[in-house]
Amino acid sequence: MTELSALSTENRRFDPPPELAANANVTADAYDHASKDRLAWWEVQASRLQWDRGWDRVLEWQRPYAKWFVGGELNASVNCLDRHVDAGLGDRVAFHWVGEPAGDRRDISYAELLAEVSRCANALTELGVGRGDRVCIYLPMIPEAAVAMLACARVGAAHSVVFGGFSAQALIDRITDADAKLVITSDGGYRRGAPSALKPAVDEAVLQCPSVEHVLVVRRTGQDVTWTDKDLWWSDVVDRQPATHQAQSFDAENPLFLLYTSGTTGKPKGILHTTGGYLTQVAWTHWAVFDLKPETDVYWCTADIGWVTGHSYAVYGPLANAATSVMYEGTPDAGGKDRWWSIIEEFKVSILYTAPTAIRTFMKWGDDLPGAHDLSSLRVLGSVGEPINPEAWIWYRDVIGGGRCPIVDTWWQTETGAMMISPLPGVTSCKPGSAMGPLPGIAVDVVNDAGESRKAGFLTLNEPWPSMLRGIWGDEDRYRETYWSRFEGRYFAGDGAKWDDDEVLWLLGRVDDVMNVSGHRISTTEVESALVSHPSVAEAAVVGANDATTGQAIVAFVTVKGSVADDVSSGEAFAKELRDHVAKEIGPIAKPRQILITPELPKTRSGKIMRRLLRDVAEHRELGDVTTLADPTVVNAINEKMGQQTAAPPA
Repeated sequence: MTELSALSTENRRFDPPPELAANANVTADAYDHASKDRLAWWEVQASRLQWDRGWDRVLEWQRPYAKWFVGGELNASVNCLDRHVDAGLGDRVAFHWVGEPAGDRRDISYAELLAEVSRCANALTELGVGRGDRVCIYLPMIPEAAVAMLACARVGAAHSVVFGGFSAQALIDRITDADAKLVITSDGGYRRGAPSALKPAVDEAVLQCPSVEHVLVVRRTGQDVTWTDKDLWWSDVVDRQPATHQAQSFDAENPLFLLYTSGTTGKPKGILHTTGGYLTQVAWTHWAVFDLKPETDVYWCTADIGWVTGHSYAVYGPLANAATSVMYEGTPDAGGKDRWWSIIEEFKVSILYTAPTAIRTFMKWGDDLPGAHDLSSLRVLGSVGEPINPEAWIWYRDVIGGGRCPIVDTWWQTETGAMMISPLPGVTSCKPGSAMGPLPGIAVDVVNDAGESRKAGFLTLNEPWPSMLRGIWGDEDRYRETYWSRFEGRYFAGDGAKWDDDEVLWLLGRVDDVMNVSGHRISTTEVESALVSHPSVAEAAVVGANDATTGQAIVAFVTVKGSVADDVSSGEAFAKELRDHVAKEIGPIAKPRQILITPELPKTRSGKIMRRLLRDVAEHRELGDVTTLADPTVVNAINEKMGQQTAAPPA
């Protein structure tokens, strides 16, 4: 295999704001301390938590299995709730919850959240759920979702949260693999102004899942539901429970949750995370990377709890740090395309953590929507989910952050559990579009096929880290094969990366998305970034398609900004302009063979672009499964338009 080509360059730098740097939670000394004694450094971070029994050893490492803080005992729910209430913070708001329907909201204090979690923990005990059991949670973004997660942690049961947009078959696969004893769901949630049913999918799944003894149902929308002898209303079982619960301590390696990711074999992988190391790293990274001041900040992670970002940085990290957070149920355009900016203005959000796909969507909608709101409360902006294009980074900083907010572009995965690569907002002079480098205590390397360090290639992790996955549930061989077999002694993340001449690290996306054009292995991320840097382009998705001459050819799908849509929505002249722009930005080898202008890109309900479906379109194959798309009609329209267009040579 040829080396991965590193084509694009970026020389712009943005220093930390002086006032933030002067008062930052973490300084540059952290890198020195961590490099001198990595394990001692992680011990210090673990000491930020409340342990009921101290650990005997920091790390027990028998590759590829790690145990952190061996012998230590704690309770994740106590660390997120009880200790803050005991410290006199019971009146502090834990969540400003905003429902999708206008005016539907609740402010929940730490004391109130503790009482609700205690009631739920008592209900779980009554239903026979305890240490060693698994509970499937299938809920919209409502407070009961966080309550259910924390209650499971409180009684020692592992939760398996399933995103509310997934199908009955996805539920069946996850419930069966985890052998879940209880399902917690709701009648439905709200989606773009209308109730969206959830319970029918659970009903269908439970018929094929004999391990499920009970289904606990939250009444959210009031829509009619089918009832079975396993079903129980949350209000009937939870609300009558005592508001206090004596939590017990669990071993640091007690399973905290399973979170399933899609597998190439079709069977989802149950990523296992345990308690002590995971909570240590998510709490520290949340405090350090966002420079959190819990007494004054209002923090908003826009991720759904069905994804690991929602676990780590909407629930466990913020609550472990006694933060005040916003939790929002709906879509970005529910009630108007300025809904997010209204929420930020109303609650004076100071830290915003969201995905590049959302940022590019807002770019497409125009500057006037955020411009109509007072966003001056913002002081730190975060990005997560995939590499962010430099021009989207600049727009985020200038339009949303008013040119004053540092951006922390973070790289991590479901498997890593917590942030691994990110700037520190009071320390790092950032290049737009780069996650910059590993955080203190994290060791990374970029290697070629032979595992030799290179400037561009495969991103690997060389040393164990506290929040790392502890395996794939029930499948040790798959764990070893998936993550540890590619490079001896290294965890392979599945992503490409490069170091630039300034020793700044750039993430290049999944290596599965790398295109082989005339012997050059080109990252889709670099070509997409070049396209988005054109002033008329809001978003781009690039795929490789079979080509008789070059092996693969680059096919680009582009959406344009609303202000120029009518001018460029058709015509080969604009496509040629974009090809020439890519050639100028990163080189002629990266010029797309074909460019299709489309009003939308196919995305999942979590905002991920479905490049797999775009590859089907580019190669004129029958479309794969579209059930997870937010709007399945989008890809059908693109497919039809592609059939009408003749591929143009990239001359």
